[in-house]
Amino acid sequence: MSELSTAESYLHDFHQRVVGSTTAAFASLPTTTNGVTHRSSYDLLASLIPAGPKPVRVLDVGCGDGHLLGLLAERKQPGLRLIGVDMSQGELDAAKLLLPVDVILLRERAQHLSIKNDTIDFALSHMALMLMDDIELVFSEIRRVLNCAGMIAFVVGRSFLLGPINQAYLDTLRPIARREGAALQFGDSRMQSEDGWKALMSASFSDIRCANVDVRWRPTPSELWESLATTYDVDRLSLTGQDELRDRFFATLVNLQEGDGRVSTGWGQRLFTARSA
Repeated sequence: MSELSTAESYLHDFHQRVVGSTTAAFASLPTTTNGVTHRSSYDLLASLIPAGPKPVRVLDVGCGDGHLLGLLAERKQPGLRLIGVDMSQGELDAAKLLLPVDVILLRERAQHLSIKNDTIDFALSHMALMLMDDIELVFSEIRRVLNCAGMIAFVVGRSFLLGPINQAYLDTLRPIARREGAALQFGDSRMQSEDGWKALMSASFSDIRCANVDVRWRPTPSELWESLATTYDVDRLSLTGQDELRDRFFATLVNLQEGDGRVSTGWGQRLFTARSA
């Protein structure tokens, strides 16, 4: 695997220490897009892969602990061939324990795939592409391995937390992160908007479409913090900074809690689909 950037080195270290964090955050929360609800954002992506006897080759880019590949493997669909790529050996080790032996798992960067040209029918990715350096090179590599009728579909972040809790959290986090020098830029700034994503994809793909995805959740403050504590921003704080963030954030939630003590929030995502150009 080629040399990692500063951001990639951090992500590699994090996913060695906190295996399966993305699955823990999203795999059990219902997801709604275009008026249709799926069991999770992973299930949303899996639903795009057609059933039937026709051979289908699927690549999961940034496969993590293999949850999405596992959903597809559960179909026991004849002709379905699955490949996962991730740069974290810890995540791949977890995926190997989860998945059937015929699923191919590769430890490599998405910018330099070892997969042959024109051999993939569908490329999927869940909450990973937005973190990657040189995203245009990533898209070029994905296009290279897709066949002429191939499709890419991926889920990325849109809004961190849904509702007024998002601003309350960011207002609490930012001064602490600045004081500790904990900020780290992931990915390309153009990924912050739908138009930016489309511009990044335009050289490699056609028929680019985007849909907003809402992952609704009504956690208790403690449940919400448990999830936030395994995010990159919180992980990069000192233990003292994490304690300060938790206490101050809990204080801001008092006025946002509902009658049962829970808060209405969730995660905002985008689903992009496109065809080989």
